[in-house]
Amino acid sequence: MSSRPSSRFVDAAVLAVVVAEGVLTTIAEDEPHGLVTIAIAVLALLLRERRPLPAFLATLPAVLFPGTIVPAIVALYVVSSRYRDSRLLAGCGLLAAAGFVFPMSEFAPSIWDFHTLLGVIYSTMTALAPILLGQFLQSRRELALRLEEVKEAREHERRLDAEAILARERNQLAREMHDVVSHQVSLIAVQASALMVSTRDPNAKQAAGNVRQLSVNTLDELRHMVNLLRASGTPATELTPQPTLTDLERLIGNSAIDARLVGTAPEGLEPPVQRAIYRTIQEALTNVRKHAPGASASIEISHDDTDLTVTVTNTRPTRPNLALPSAQHGLVGLQERATLLGGKLHTGPMPDGGFQLRLRLPLTAVGTAHG
Repeated sequence: MSSRPSSRFVDAAVLAVVVAEGVLTTIAEDEPHGLVTIAIAVLALLLRERRPLPAFLATLPAVLFPGTIVPAIVALYVVSSRYRDSRLLAGCGLLAAAGFVFPMSEFAPSIWDFHTLLGVIYSTMTALAPILLGQFLQSRRELALRLEEVKEAREHERRLDAEAILARERNQLAREMHDVVSHQVSLIAVQASALMVSTRDPNAKQAAGNVRQLSVNTLDELRHMVNLLRASGTPATELTPQPTLTDLERLIGNSAIDARLVGTAPEGLEPPVQRAIYRTIQEALTNVRKHAPGASASIEISHDDTDLTVTVTNTRPTRPNLALPSAQHGLVGLQERATLLGGKLHTGPMPDGGFQLRLRLPLTAVGTAHG
């Protein structure tokens, strides 16, 4: 709001200086007809912002007669502050310098007249000053615009970084939700289905059927929620609290599967490695319950000097498949975990109709915890 009044004040001051110079020049030269060219120059300056080049040309007659140079200097400055064309600026500068020299030469018979040469030098410098000033202020404005663009770009980059962090958190939340909730709900569905088969009480059978149906619906809703939460797979910080290998016995005991654990992992594994092993076994047991009812499972943990291997193998199903909802998010999450630790995940059917999941992690890459 304050820049506009100050700009008007500057315009008024410039016009006042132009008029004063014109009046004083007219009085000194005793040429009242010079007021016409001065009036043209003043009117031209009023249009210098919208038509800088025509305004400059209109001020040149006042330079020649009666010799007022301020309007031309002001108009030349505006031209320089608007244009970058060096040829245009050079041409305007030469016109202004020639106009400044003409009144001082007094029609000297020789261009090599000493006073004329001095006039050329002074006039050239006078014409060059507004050009340089205009170019400087134009560069300053452009630099300010570039700085504003850089500021906006950095702000946009910060927003993108924040969105990327949120995306990684959503991805991690989706993975943990699938690992934990799907494991528990599928266990409820399996036990409810077993109750439906074993009980003869119609009320209990109906209640078990309702529990199973609700479990199936919950898994389906979970699948849709995970689809919404999942973002591009990127490494993310694990949420706490997280399971460790000490929780494996409880996981296997609560799985409602005839499963046995063979072998042990080396001591002192880093927490990310322990979580990867736990989640791999948890997902494998969940898939056995969902896709191979009645099957038994064998969990083998082995290691040598270079690799640690976790293998979960199940037999063929002995009961009809429950056809629970699945979007393969669990296996995708396991693959991501294995990749982050420099390992590999292999899954595939067995010749006897079973299924095998194998996680291989390089011990040299994952390391062990140092106590």
